[in-house]
Amino acid sequence: MADLLTIAIDGPAASGKGTLARRIAAHYGLHHLDTGLTYRGVARALLASGQPLDDVAVAEAAARALDLAGLDRGVLSAHGIGEAASKVAVMPTVRAILVDKQRTFAATPPGAVLDGRDIGTVVCPKADVKLYVIATPEVRATRRWREIEANGGDADYAGILADIKRRDERDTARAASPLRPAEDAHLLDTSEMDIETAFRAAKAIIDERLASRANAE
Repeated sequence: MADLLTIAIDGPAASGKGTLARRIAAHYGLHHLDTGLTYRGVARALLASGQPLDDVAVAEAAARALDLAGLDRGVLSAHGIGEAASKVAVMPTVRAILVDKQRTFAATPPGAVLDGRDIGTVVCPKADVKLYVIATPEVRATRRWREIEANGGDADYAGILADIKRRDERDTARAASPLRPAEDAHLLDTSEMDIETAFRAAKAIIDERLASRANAE
């Protein structure tokens, strides 16, 4: 277990943390989990079965039955599922069930990169490396707009920007596991970075930590 490596990446919507997390996981040969998909997975299960989104007992059962290996990013990225997930994510008991699953995932050798909004503070507070990835709301809205356009969708920049600001407010103000950087997290502002630049910056932080751990052993 000494060689287990856990990397926590937190940040607001469209900050680039997901793309960065996947790149880091591939480079270091680690498992990857977008923890936001776990909440979307529960929401999709409720929607698919016609269950109410505000029934805590039903949501708890869906959370316990969720298979993290079966999370399909393409399916779960739908806007409607995201809206439903925001209602599920405020339920403390559902969060507790999913956090337990996320911790089990992180403890599976050789380790994992987890990205979300409460990884460094709640899910993996003892992670070897913690990154908090940010970018201005305008930059994040532009990225999301370009992504939608590239996939053939019809995007409204003003609407996307407003949605991102609403999500930021909701995520930072919620009572259960609010979005905030861990005290020992490394801040990474990607406002003026492409993915390659962001990856190199993150890799430098991770490699320094790995070297320090090797020297300590």
